[in-house]
Amino acid sequence: MYRERESRVAGAVVWTNTPSTSGQGRVLPDGCMDLLWNEGRLLVAGPDTHAHLTEGRPSAWAGVRFRPGTAPALLGVPAHELRDLRVALSDLWPAADVRRMTARVNAADDPAHALEDLALRRAARTPPPDPLLGRLVTALAAGRPVATTADELGVGARQLHRRSLAAFGYGPKTLARILRMRRALALARTGVPFAETATRTGYADQAHLSREIRDLTGLPLGELLTAHG
Repeated sequence: MYRERESRVAGAVVWTNTPSTSGQGRVLPDGCMDLLWNEGRLLVAGPDTHAHLTEGRPSAWAGVRFRPGTAPALLGVPAHELRDLRVALSDLWPAADVRRMTARVNAADDPAHALEDLALRRAARTPPPDPLLGRLVTALAAGRPVATTADELGVGARQLHRRSLAAFGYGPKTLARILRMRRALALARTGVPFAETATRTGYADQAHLSREIRDLTGLPLGELLTAHG
């Protein structure tokens, strides 16, 4: 069962998941990065450009999902270096420090709460994220065009792309595609017809929506909605 709540880390979400059956799972791209705990290990999930497939026997997971653009400063690594990857936290931070952190989380009655404490301590020692990137995410999440947003932010296309690679793992156009997909899925899940969903979320037509959903998730829209409730 999957559960989530608002985190004490600004803008983040704390989640837990204990699948009831084995088999393949599908994690959809969302522009975010996660600090993870799974069966005694601490991991980091980088930004995805397509669905991440999971398989194997059921196991308990906990995570802190950071809003787009905020995790790289906290982790101390540019997002593009972790694109489409799951890596051990000890690959990024000193191994001795990670062993102590892992022991603390493993000993906790609630690993998710302990993981959140770890993130809070790290965030307290990390400079705040670039506010320009926060404004970029807000604009793209609302469906603003990338070029228009860049002009409004007063940055050139090359500079925006470079800063986006470090913050999100990919350029602003890819981020815009992913955020638009999330808007479309949220709308379609409420029962809005696919053609209307396409129009309201900025796709050229239903066929364009279908191509984008399949490209980013690996499944047709109808099948995806069934699989993900």
